[in-house]
Amino acid sequence: MIVLDFVGVGLFAATGALSASRKQLDIIGFVFLAAVAGVGGGTIRDLILGVGIFWVLEPVYIVVCGGTAAVIYFTAHLLESRYRWLLWLDAVALAAYCVFGAYKGLLVTGSPVVAVVVGTLTGTLGGILRDALANEPSILLRREIYVTAALLGALAFVLSDAIGLPQPFSACAGFVVAIVIRGSALALGLPLPTYRSRPGREHGAIR
Repeated sequence: MIVLDFVGVGLFAATGALSASRKQLDIIGFVFLAAVAGVGGGTIRDLILGVGIFWVLEPVYIVVCGGTAAVIYFTAHLLESRYRWLLWLDAVALAAYCVFGAYKGLLVTGSPVVAVVVGTLTGTLGGILRDALANEPSILLRREIYVTAALLGALAFVLSDAIGLPQPFSACAGFVVAIVIRGSALALGLPLPTYRSRPGREHGAIR
């Protein structure tokens, strides 16, 4: 679980730094976006659970974000497609972090429902905050399977734990479910069905 935690933080931090490289920001911008993406989801998770915020208790997570930002700052120009790297690193981070979030939710509350909810939030909010701050199109407004992958990954972990599988197997099950779903969506362009009726009216057009 500690490995999943650091993988989630480190890879989300890398996606934040890659977003900064796409916007041609300075090193402070790199570190800021890396930190927001890296610890954002976990911070909101801990606030919801009412426990000590993990990076305040263990500042090494901030060091990981800063170090990752520095590495990306000096190497991002070597990547052929930074946006594609961003998407795939985000997919792996989402899979790792949704499982760790569900594990922590289950550990703190004992509720499978709460565990799935906080697992989903942990796996997705870092990417959502990153896109908002970097002025990228929000993942929520793109026709991609994203939140669903985190939800099903967290659910797979909780169900596996409920039937008595050893924790490493439960964690692997949740990780594989999330990465397969998100990876398939990226590779094949698979969207969920969307609402199809008439579009909403423009602001101010209501009579």
